[in-house]
Amino acid sequence: MSETILSLQNAEIYQRDNLVLSKVNLNINQGEFVYLIGKTGSGKSSLMKTLYGDLSLEKGTGSIVDFSLNMLKEKEIPFLRRKLGIVFQDFKLLNDRNVFENLKFVLKATGWKDSEKMKSKIMEVLSKVGMETKDFKMPFQLSGGEQQRVAIARALLNDPDLILADEPTGNLDPATSVGVMNVLKEIHQTGKTILMATHDYALILKFPYRTLKCEGGELFEVVQQKNSGV
Repeated sequence: MSETILSLQNAEIYQRDNLVLSKVNLNINQGEFVYLIGKTGSGKSSLMKTLYGDLSLEKGTGSIVDFSLNMLKEKEIPFLRRKLGIVFQDFKLLNDRNVFENLKFVLKATGWKDSEKMKSKIMEVLSKVGMETKDFKMPFQLSGGEQQRVAIARALLNDPDLILADEPTGNLDPATSVGVMNVLKEIHQTGKTILMATHDYALILKFPYRTLKCEGGELFEVVQQKNSGV
């Protein structure tokens, strides 16, 4: 039996005071790659934010990487996020420092002290995403695809149990998107669990994995068929 890494039972997902998803039941096991699809405003991002503690789980129960979402305290959120790798659509890199210093900033913020260990870890994650020769570059010197690769490397720094990727190819052209997906696929093949919100149906057909859809205030699984839309 695979270990359950994310579980929601009868969860209600709110965006401010608006109920956007109701009766959400979801289980994701260790080692799975799962897509979360749906139109803008369907609740994808609100669900993602609930999973990393940006929005509270008001009703229902949920657990993620051994944290209870419905009992989550403010002071526990940083510890939850250390066990998650979060990849955003807009990269969220610090523009006043180079790639190496961006990643070092995260390690120092999460309690790393040893300079040599930090350097070794940074080069390790950059090599996983093919960016080991760009550590001295500033974010504005990189293409969008390169910035997203750095963002994925950043998400790997603390060896997360689960990677939450919220529209990671949303700002990228199709060819660059495929490159980023290949990076995520390789990371998944090392045993990492990934939940990826996306609206890029071409990618879903090219890289078929289990797919969940937000629509009409509900979350349900969809069965992919060859050569057809989802």
